[in-house]
Amino acid sequence: MTTGLDIPAATSEDRPYLHNMSTSRVHGESMKHCFAAVIPAAGLSSRLPAFKPLLPLGDASTLGRVVRACRQAKIREIIVVTGHRAAEVGAEAVRLGARAVHNPDFLRGMFSSVCAGLAAVSGDAQGVFVHPVDIPLVRSHVHMRLTDRFASSPAPVLFPTYGGRRGHPPLLRAAMIPEVLAWDGDGGLCGALTALDGEDVEVACAQIHFDMDDDAAYFKALGLLARLDVPGPDEARIMLTSYFGVPPRGRAHAEAVARAAVALARALNRLGAGLDVRLVESAALLHDLAKGRPQHEAEGGRELLRLGFPILADIVACHRDTNLGETDPLTEKEIVYLADKLVRCDRFVGLEARFREKLDMFEGDAAAQTAIRGRRQRARGVLARVEREAGMDAAAILSLAGMVVG
Repeated sequence: MTTGLDIPAATSEDRPYLHNMSTSRVHGESMKHCFAAVIPAAGLSSRLPAFKPLLPLGDASTLGRVVRACRQAKIREIIVVTGHRAAEVGAEAVRLGARAVHNPDFLRGMFSSVCAGLAAVSGDAQGVFVHPVDIPLVRSHVHMRLTDRFASSPAPVLFPTYGGRRGHPPLLRAAMIPEVLAWDGDGGLCGALTALDGEDVEVACAQIHFDMDDDAAYFKALGLLARLDVPGPDEARIMLTSYFGVPPRGRAHAEAVARAAVALARALNRLGAGLDVRLVESAALLHDLAKGRPQHEAEGGRELLRLGFPILADIVACHRDTNLGETDPLTEKEIVYLADKLVRCDRFVGLEARFREKLDMFEGDAAAQTAIRGRRQRARGVLARVEREAGMDAAAILSLAGMVVG
């Protein structure tokens, strides 16, 4: 079943609003509102060899993954609309702590199931997500970002967008439910929501467009699922701009550190290190997301934990200082840490120059000087390990990667 909302998203000229506040700083505001989610799971799954809502996806069913994302985003009321094999889907919904609502007219198409679910939403809800079971890999921070924006937006519907395209799940203001239920035009849900004056909210999740509608898509979903806890570099860039409002100079530094980190990781991988280059790049891009706040590295880690990225959180939280034991393996954490120590602004300057700047900055502060020298000594140890295991010095690695020196 194709459910897409693939209609042109508004441009920045169309929408003056740019949401630059972090999720954690505004999510408390959204909790003043009560949200519901309607999950249409009534179709025949005719293009899959097995029944879609109950197919296993990792440690949960397909339906379970959608319900889990809603739960993680603190959505209070979750309604699963059943149709085909209603008893089984309903039992799974109840097991997951959701409420099952049957649509006897499910053969009329997904919009009839959306309407059945919307009609069952309680009067307490101010907003309702429509999240088809076909779109099972949306990260919970997408729901959180839309609920954050809901608190200050007058729009009747909020659309998540990625790459300039709208996707799922839209967040409908509950007052607009009667208008959707009364829709008799073309396009089903897409037509009904397009007729409203909606607002586009950029999200860092490519999976808002991923529709698991056939067996090939199911196998692709299994592959995507294995990397779902690590955002891709393009998703990380969206976080920098739209989620955290990092200014151009900060983004330029992030890009330079990412280029350096990727070059170091690839040099090590050529000799069998087995480092995850995607993880290295995304973590390097996000390492300074909380720059300007006290203990920005720890705060950055907390922000990523709240967004559901614990692996990235650990790397970002340690990028200021680390202690690599002689027998400890080099990991992605040390690569990001070292790359940051080699880059000033957007240029490679080398470890000694970076620490000399810090020592000069705190001249006359004996305690600070001692701490900086300790960090420099630990950084020298990491640099020596990287150069030894890569078989060449860091300056040569970064020069070959096209990094500007000086």
